[in-house]
Amino acid sequence: MEYRRLPFEQYFINTSEDFNHTGRATYEVKYTTVRYSHSKLEKFFHVQHEVDYEIHYEEDRNVIQLNFEKSSGTMDWITNIFEFSSKYYDAIMYEGAPLQLRVHHGWGIMYKAIKREVRAKWKELHEAHPDAETEVLGWSLGSGQAILCCQDLNYNFGVKPHLYTYGSVRPFKGKRINKSRLKKYLDTVCTECWNFADINDIVTYMPPFRGFVMIRRVDVSEEEKRTFRKLLKPKLYHTTYDHAVLYASFVAEGIKNVIGDKPVVESKR
Repeated sequence: MEYRRLPFEQYFINTSEDFNHTGRATYEVKYTTVRYSHSKLEKFFHVQHEVDYEIHYEEDRNVIQLNFEKSSGTMDWITNIFEFSSKYYDAIMYEGAPLQLRVHHGWGIMYKAIKREVRAKWKELHEAHPDAETEVLGWSLGSGQAILCCQDLNYNFGVKPHLYTYGSVRPFKGKRINKSRLKKYLDTVCTECWNFADINDIVTYMPPFRGFVMIRRVDVSEEEKRTFRKLLKPKLYHTTYDHAVLYASFVAEGIKNVIGDKPVVESKR
């Protein structure tokens, strides 16, 4: 069966559980919640973080879809805001030489808490539907988890998911010596990548430090230009990814992959 992509705005409605009540999700989202503590001090005080994900198989499109939830609750914001340090995540061999991956500490620990469970559930569905494509979705905090998941599935199973994120954070950390090589590697982990970022969505520039990157950013906007005043309105520019007009240029020009050496449809801004 040929892969059939949903309209881009529909993926946001699915991912956000229709945050703005502008459409109807194509399936009922029932997140699995995993609780974890990542330090001895947290365990001592019984402080727990949560990560929420959902995975299912869609028979009509022959797709395995993974969905990661946005920030939800105080501890998620502690993970986002107070843990800007980075740490080693996975060491891989790329083009015959070691490439040490570094990620935002809080988001890396969050994904590590569920990675074995996600791998096992994806593998179970893949064995039942070996010809199915894999889609990975995320919004906001969930976008960082989605990007880490794509790298993880690619590294461990060789699968190249279709990645769709909205208001994405920048989870990977590169150093001057390997930043270009890191970006080149990240371009290989997906079949196609659409990390949609409104130019006035301040979340898409987080963490606001040098070296942090996401897999290819795709700029979208209903505005003419980015301004500091608009960046201070995340409730507006971080939540409107369900507006079909944001993606009209991609549809009009013919949707192409945004990965590797394949043709790229870029924003004209």
